Amino acid sequence: MENLSMVFVALIAGALRVSTPFLFVSLGECLTEKSGRINLGNEGALVLGAMTAYAFSYETGSPWLGVLAAMCAGGALGLLHGLVCSLARVNDIAMGIAVMLAGIGIAFFFGKPYIQPSAPQLPVLPLGFWSDTPQIRSALDVSPLFFLGLLIAVFMAWAFKNTRTGLVVRIVGDSADAARAMGLPIDRIRILSTVAGSALAGVGGSFLSLSYPGSWNEGLSSGQGLVAVALVVFARWNPIACVGAALLFGAAGALGPSLQTIGVTQGYYLFYAAPYVLTLVIMVLTVAPGRVLRGMPGELSLTR
Repeated sequence: MENLSMVFVALIAGALRVSTPFLFVSLGECLTEKSGRINLGNEGALVLGAMTAYAFSYETGSPWLGVLAAMCAGGALGLLHGLVCSLARVNDIAMGIAVMLAGIGIAFFFGKPYIQPSAPQLPVLPLGFWSDTPQIRSALDVSPLFFLGLLIAVFMAWAFKNTRTGLVVRIVGDSADAARAMGLPIDRIRILSTVAGSALAGVGGSFLSLSYPGSWNEGLSSGQGLVAVALVVFARWNPIACVGAALLFGAAGALGPSLQTIGVTQGYYLFYAAPYVLTLVIMVLTVAPGRVLRGMPGELSLTR
């Protein structure tokens, strides 16, 4: 019974940690896709954000400046993607792959000097203060970025339903013809949405290098930015549902370490593959031929 309780606590704590980058990238992709554009380049924004955050934290001594720098780096990649995709006959998905490779390449090139040095980390919120067990207190140290992501999700959901800006983004994403009839600047709105979405992905990257696992190396992301695109489809383009989906994926990612806490080492690498298996299963179940994707913006390239 004690072992099960330890696994449960470790799974909850791991879900809160592992879900944070998924949350930011999925919210960023949700915003971008709501405007009618797909951005696979958010994987590059995530990696570039992680490197930039770590470098700025190391050079300035302030991890929060690192988060701000990561947001700017992600936004810069989003600007590149948005500008090029606004040109005639440019495919969103192909350009997204190019931006992803560019972001990863830039991060690897400029990040080599920062693989060994130790940068200041983000502070944590001690949610395990109630426990007398050191392992539980340590496990429940949660980054403030997780709660920032929750606030952003709530704000996005409210803004899409209750503000003119949110309505404009939705109109542009659902029908370009209707947007043109209303005189809306379609390209500008999609560019700004892409910039904001990639900036959020950059913040997600800062969590990886400044909180958990809390270092910079070239294998830091493991494809989390690409998984988050599937997560948005699973969440049906709903920011609040993105939170639940991110926690689900986070729990899947924390399954292996949680079982290790009670000495289960058989199939160690198989458990670490759980998020990717879950992604495949969800995509098969939710994107079956003939199945209606409720909430999908009408202007996404997938529908053309």
